[in-house]
Amino acid sequence: MIEQMTPTDFVSRRQAGEDFVLLDVREPRELAIASIAGALHIPMAQIPARIAELDRDRRVVVMCHSGGRSQAVAGYLQHQGFEKVSNLVGGITRWSREVDPSIPLY
Repeated sequence: MIEQMTPTDFVSRRQAGEDFVLLDVREPRELAIASIAGALHIPMAQIPARIAELDRDRRVVVMCHSGGRSQAVAGYLQHQGFEKVSNLVGGITRWSREVDPSIPLY
């Protein structure tokens, strides 16, 4: 089962000192509209070819627009042996609504 993490939980846990990789699996055209500083961007279709870029020792929190693609990628990473994987529930849309309203909705 994949851990579901809200954007508010992500920020609280990061502020408490937890170490995460925020993996944004959206397409470049989506990033041009809205992005979160510090996120690692690997489009969903490129994950298999670029999986070595991810640190298996750090929790990987996967995000997309609303949570569907990120859930699929989180499941894929778990099947590839990643033990610390979470899905960012609601994606960047929920992030904009709960954490940073300056991030545009699209």
